[in-house]
Amino acid sequence: MVLSFILIQNRQGKTRLAKWYAPYSDEEKVKLKGEVHRLIAPRDQKHQSNFVEFRNMSKIVYRRYAGLFFCACVDTNDNELAYLEAVHFFVEVLDAFFGNVCELDLVFNFYKVYAILDEVFLAGEIEETSKQVVLTRLAHLDKLE
Repeated sequence: MVLSFILIQNRQGKTRLAKWYAPYSDEEKVKLKGEVHRLIAPRDQKHQSNFVEFRNMSKIVYRRYAGLFFCACVDTNDNELAYLEAVHFFVEVLDAFFGNVCELDLVFNFYKVYAILDEVFLAGEIEETSKQVVLTRLAHLDKLE
């Protein structure tokens, strides 16, 4: 179970966070961001699933929270529900850390968001599933600042 990338985009398609676990050129990254947004933005949340086939051997697992799309690109054979739960867990940790996280928190505290992401996902794998462990590690990192 390995991720290719994680994207957080707003409804207008502006990428707020991008973490790449597979090697892509800069041109390819720009193309991927646009493709993912065009694929998931028009989908109906109530009547369509949170999984979309993407390119040839992968799929996008995404979830929308307020005006943000949290997207993970996973292999076709991976467990979509595990990654959907991992994305939800990541958002729960963001909420606990920032206190009701919003898009501006992601923009102005991007370095903390990347630290949280690296605590939850490491090298494209789900690393930690305990919210308390992640928040404790983040508290230790905050003390170092």
